[in-house]
Amino acid sequence: MVQITYRIVEHDGGWAYQLGGTYSETFADHDAARAAAVAAAREQKVPDEDTLIEFADPSGRWVIERADGHDRPEVDVEG
Repeated sequence: MVQITYRIVEHDGGWAYQLGGTYSETFADHDAARAAAVAAAREQKVPDEDTLIEFADPSGRWVIERADGHDRPEVDVEG
């Protein structure tokens, strides 16, 4: 199972949650950023329907594969 972690960080004069190198919008305070991260984490756990997805792999080749809508990541919020 995939593990992802949202981290609460200072960003653009406020607070944001970060996943990898991507930041959320900026929130006025830490608590608001944490609440938004918890909401995003909760949505990650909601199962969906199986579907075909298309994406470019690291070499730029396009790949089509079936995504299992019930294969959801484990999610944490830190900070």
